Amino acid sequence: MNGRTRLYALAATLTFLLMGGCTAGGDITRPIPTAYYPAPHATQRVVVMLPGRGDDLASLEKRHAAALIQAQWPDADVILTGLTMPFYRQGHAPQRLHDEVIEPLLEAHPKRPVWLLGISLGGMGALLYDRRYPEQAAGLLLLSPYLGDRPIHREIRAAGGLESWRPGPAEPMTEATFQRELWRYLHGWADTPHRTRTVWITYGANERFRKPITLLKPVLPKGHLLERPGYHNWNLWKPAIAPLLQRANKD
Repeated sequence: MNGRTRLYALAATLTFLLMGGCTAGGDITRPIPTAYYPAPHATQRVVVMLPGRGDDLASLEKRHAAALIQAQWPDADVILTGLTMPFYRQGHAPQRLHDEVIEPLLEAHPKRPVWLLGISLGGMGALLYDRRYPEQAAGLLLLSPYLGDRPIHREIRAAGGLESWRPGPAEPMTEATFQRELWRYLHGWADTPHRTRTVWITYGANERFRKPITLLKPVLPKGHLLERPGYHNWNLWKPAIAPLLQRANKD
């Protein structure tokens, strides 16, 4: 990656950090905050929810996110998290999610599958987690995932799409390289159908992340990329959770 491209990547990151109003905070010197909601029925699986840029643990609880999940998956324990922007800025969000939340779950119940449900920034977080810890998550449920900014998207389209794109030599994950490394991982989905069989993505027809999300269509199974009317907000996400989980249950 040349110097100019690095500046584009850094500028895109800063744009994302600043766009669209407030960003939820968090104390990175303390463990990731969580809230546990036991399954109404006998537990068969666990859903770990990662908030978007403007949300935190308290806002997920206020929106009754666990109840929305358990209305469709009553056999799921739900763990809401406060994995907010400061943890991503620290540079260790996937590792901390693993060490503080998911690994303890797997050690306590090794046969109980863990699903990640992420919104916007949390959708990117779920993808970065799966990149770092392949296949530890039984499945990924993503609502309007953030997938970087325009320069990398234009490059992929100019190459003829994600399957034709060549990302170049792998680089360490940094603030300047994370977008290319994220898309390198997504490019690899073409060769890992066992992973994409358990990935479902919903996005809004009028939201700003629609175009980059649709770049994933060639590497996802038919029916796993779901477009709904709406914009990048809870008016889209809240009603989208039910059909997303219903679809995942059928496949």
